[in-house]
Amino acid sequence: MAHKYVAYVGSYTFYGSSKGITIYDVDTEKNYFTKRKEIPVNNSSYLTVSYDHRYLYSIVDEGVSAFRILPDGDLELINTAGIRGMRGCYITADRENRFLAVSGYHDGKMTILWLRDDGGIGDIASEVFNRGYGSVAERNFRPHVTCTQFTPDNNFICMVDMGIDNVKVYKLDRDDGEVHLADIIHCELNSAPRYLQFSGDGRHMYMVHQLKNYITVYNYIYNEECPEFQFKQLVSTQPKKSQTVNAAVALRFSHDFSHVFCTNAGDNTVACYDRDPENGLLYNKFILPISGDYPKEMDIFPDDRHIVCCNHDSGSLTFFTVDYDKNYIVMNGLPVRVDNPNVCKIVELPDGE
Repeated sequence: MAHKYVAYVGSYTFYGSSKGITIYDVDTEKNYFTKRKEIPVNNSSYLTVSYDHRYLYSIVDEGVSAFRILPDGDLELINTAGIRGMRGCYITADRENRFLAVSGYHDGKMTILWLRDDGGIGDIASEVFNRGYGSVAERNFRPHVTCTQFTPDNNFICMVDMGIDNVKVYKLDRDDGEVHLADIIHCELNSAPRYLQFSGDGRHMYMVHQLKNYITVYNYIYNEECPEFQFKQLVSTQPKKSQTVNAAVALRFSHDFSHVFCTNAGDNTVACYDRDPENGLLYNKFILPISGDYPKEMDIFPDDRHIVCCNHDSGSLTFFTVDYDKNYIVMNGLPVRVDNPNVCKIVELPDGE
């Protein structure tokens, strides 16, 4: 039976024709995206889907909007809540759908919000303004929080700051929502850590560094008071002998966690790595062009055989089939035109929809 997918694309709305969130039906057999409808929201800079795939959350100018994902893939607004800060750039929910974390690039803030039983957004549980100085580099001299990620055990939250080159690890009190600093992971000066992700088994952490163009790999060892992050590998995201000024951007796992993908703005490529499930180490498979400009984000289909790149500057989505045996990707059809795309999330629909 053919799988049915929808794609949710978040876009800026302050210029261009996008209304906020665009819903596409995706056919991976005939290899095309079909625009279904647009959901009006103000400047959807990032989207996330809850772990149970029942809810979608979008950053908007007003704060955060929560949507119920209907059986046919349509979206139903639940509510919108403020974050007492500037518009965020990244959002994620914990594995139990109790908390939502918002990252603030512009004001260097992390905001933790309660989630209601109906998937809606509740009150602010805690908020942290990061402090400190980076280097004298033009954009890396003050806090820019670009990612907040819950640890696999749900007891800590990692706040990634590309402006001051570190990750602050906070212990999360799941009863009152308060956070307390437990540790700091210091990164190379001007490396600009952007995103981090944990492996499915919770044993390894991966972090992409935008300005130095590499991925770092750590062992993650849980401890009740302060977990350990043991550095073990650094791998480049750039093509060999690249002469282009690059920025490593998106970081994604395949759903079986056997592969890791990263996009590079500048060369406009996607890198794919084999991942050893035992030790977590990465081995380069290919780095190939994505036929668009500034692949700001990407997503991997649940079948792990297709990827989509969200090309912000060229205003397009490019859709590929991945051949892991022959180490290449094949583009499916022409680029899908969409103004100012920031992020794309793929969701598989239930059978029969």
